[in-house]
Amino acid sequence: MTISRSRRGLRARTASAVALTATLALTATACGYAGTGGSGAEGSGTGTITFWDNNGGVRTAVWQEIIKDFEAKNPDIKVKYVPIPSEDVQSKYDTAIAGGGLPDVGGVGAAYLANMVAQNALDPVGDRIKDSSLDGKLVAGMVDSVKSAGGRGEEMYSVPTSASNGVLYYRTDLFKSAGLAAPTSWDAFYTAAEKLTDVKNNKFGYTIRGGSGSIAQALDAMYGQSGITEFWNADRTKSTVNDPKNVAALEKYVGLFKRTTPEADVNNDFKKMNAQFDSGSIGMMNHNLGSYTDHVKALGKDKFAGIPNPVGPGGVRVQVSNPVDGLGLFRTSENKAAAWKFIEFAVSHESNSKWNQSAGAIPANTEAANDPWLNEAEATKLGAQALNDGSTKIVQLPYYLPDWNKISKSENEPNFQKVLLGSMSAKDFLDTLAKQLDEAQAEWNEQQKKS
Repeated sequence: MTISRSRRGLRARTASAVALTATLALTATACGYAGTGGSGAEGSGTGTITFWDNNGGVRTAVWQEIIKDFEAKNPDIKVKYVPIPSEDVQSKYDTAIAGGGLPDVGGVGAAYLANMVAQNALDPVGDRIKDSSLDGKLVAGMVDSVKSAGGRGEEMYSVPTSASNGVLYYRTDLFKSAGLAAPTSWDAFYTAAEKLTDVKNNKFGYTIRGGSGSIAQALDAMYGQSGITEFWNADRTKSTVNDPKNVAALEKYVGLFKRTTPEADVNNDFKKMNAQFDSGSIGMMNHNLGSYTDHVKALGKDKFAGIPNPVGPGGVRVQVSNPVDGLGLFRTSENKAAAWKFIEFAVSHESNSKWNQSAGAIPANTEAANDPWLNEAEATKLGAQALNDGSTKIVQLPYYLPDWNKISKSENEPNFQKVLLGSMSAKDFLDTLAKQLDEAQAEWNEQQKKS
């Protein structure tokens, strides 16, 4: 039996819908630093604040260093650090929003920002930025990204910290041994995937992401090959995901599964992909800049390289947008003054440079973005150039939709696995995804008219 999206999502979305309506009404009258719901307080600017790291474990060491620096300069403020694994962070936030226990400050990715804004969890930070040392010091594109992702026009509900563009990593040592050129075009990519595969010896040209986080990677491969540069049609009512060119691109991409990729890839997340790539059994993998430093630690800089998406039709490179990461100030905080001091410090030149160098990501602080280390981190340098020199067309994913993360994860990651396993066609998968997106967009458009 096929259950309609409105029935299937009713219970799951009721709380968010009610919160969204309430938030939109309150936003019209809220101002300054009080937040949209009047909860929380500025506090004394001293004492203890709680910070949730949204990539806990992976970035714990650098955050602990930044916290140590902050506490040395602000001895009357203590930061309680709580590491949350990236795959668990949205559910942790949703649980805390519903039942209490939100932190003062937390890492907030653009992919789930709109959902948190709709639930009235975050304070706006635009006015605070204007009155701080960060004014005029944030990369304009990242500011635009978090504004768009928040879904409230020009208001900001997150201070951007970094961008982590999609990267095609390839083993330069394996390419050299096979006499292959760098996979800078999609034709070269598919040729390399075939030539580097030796199934009998457990060697594969590529590893495909079939587990958590698979949808964004699949979309990146689709749009990169099709050359389509817009996510919506002209009147922003219909998604382009099921355009025939995208269907053909996805069919070709998933055709690699089990032929030039390990069969276990159907459950692969980025950690498993990284481990396989670093072991030498995989020739190429797609991830983002966040894994660059891990590859350097495992391989050094001579055995691999990372480049932006291969060039597609007509020599144009197309990539889907990668969510900008940031720091949010939570509405329920009773010590917003101290929490803001921490955010301002964390996104300052020195701290933002330190964090992004550790992560291999593109800094949000404009001064940090010009630091010398970027010239040594080749993948980060190329990613930044691709965004800034006009050579890359970016397909903006609709992070502003409160349902985006649910649609792209819980509702369609299992379907993508069905496509890999051959029990669902690429066309049916994309038609289903497009229908859900079109309905979510229609709801969004209607809500914007009412607000």
